[in-house]
Amino acid sequence: MGSITLKQVTKSFDDVNVIKPLDLDIRDGEFIVFVGPSGCGKSTLLRMIAGLEDTTSGTIEIDGKEATSVPPAKRGLAMVFQSYALYPHMSVRNNIAFPLKQAKVAPAVIKEKIEKAATMLNLTDYLDRKPGQLSGGQRQRVAIGRAIVRQPSAFLFDEPLSNLDASLRVNMRLEISQLHKSLDTTMIYVTHDQVEAMTMADRIAVFNGGIIEQVGTPLELYRKPVNRFVAGFIGSPKMNFIDVAPKPGDATHSLGVRPEHFKITTEQGLWQGQVGVVEHLGSETFLHVHVDHIGTLTVKADGDCQAVYGDQINLTAEQAKIMHFDKQGMTIPALSWGGESAA
Repeated sequence: MGSITLKQVTKSFDDVNVIKPLDLDIRDGEFIVFVGPSGCGKSTLLRMIAGLEDTTSGTIEIDGKEATSVPPAKRGLAMVFQSYALYPHMSVRNNIAFPLKQAKVAPAVIKEKIEKAATMLNLTDYLDRKPGQLSGGQRQRVAIGRAIVRQPSAFLFDEPLSNLDASLRVNMRLEISQLHKSLDTTMIYVTHDQVEAMTMADRIAVFNGGIIEQVGTPLELYRKPVNRFVAGFIGSPKMNFIDVAPKPGDATHSLGVRPEHFKITTEQGLWQGQVGVVEHLGSETFLHVHVDHIGTLTVKADGDCQAVYGDQINLTAEQAKIMHFDKQGMTIPALSWGGESAA
């Protein structure tokens, strides 16, 4: 079991409220990602769940039992840090075995658990090496192996891929996702990278200023963000926002158009602009188009797009996929994703 329930949880440092009253149900066996900009409170909440930070008020339940005041070692959780936190003088084998030896587990059981974890993480050939002899990705797998052998009710990952280069990040994303499927254990994963969140999560909790703006599946957040903040944070490249003058009786304040929902037309479009920077990525091209009175719009085009710097192009948008936001930044559901356009 690995369900975790947060009820009106808060965290304050002196008179600064880092986490405002917050409720969240984390389901047994799910992969939930906490995502948001730096300083939004996501890592603080993870440490509160782990017991590494005290809870100012509210309650934390693990598998239906009160755990707010339970010491970290007795919560049945395992945390994987950004910095790996390995012992440099110990072999991989002894690093993985360390929590089991501390718990005085029988040597035969330790050996079995180490071998099983090493096989799962492709570390069998490296068990007698020291951390300094491993790549960053291998060291992160050792840290995960040390967590696996504890057989926790939930894994807590605090930006575990931040120290890896781009190619290793992609590989480790796949490995951690596969690990979740294999273990069928609850995983809470903190990142500021929304691509990691979108590709790994069963559900995503979007944090902003100590609150959760929205919780949902990756596609729910992409298609039906509750407000402009979520709409702008989810999706890469980020959504374009266009301010429009409200009509009498119309509460619309801004439009949101994702780069992939623009169309380049030879006929007159909704907007005409001049191509600036062009980014050719092979399978796709990103155009940064300056439009008078609006600014620069990011447009996703096919990989063989022939537009070059200085070209004048016309843009329109898929009307059914234009998002609409009021003056407070809240989504206007009746007009977004399938409603009429206010453009």
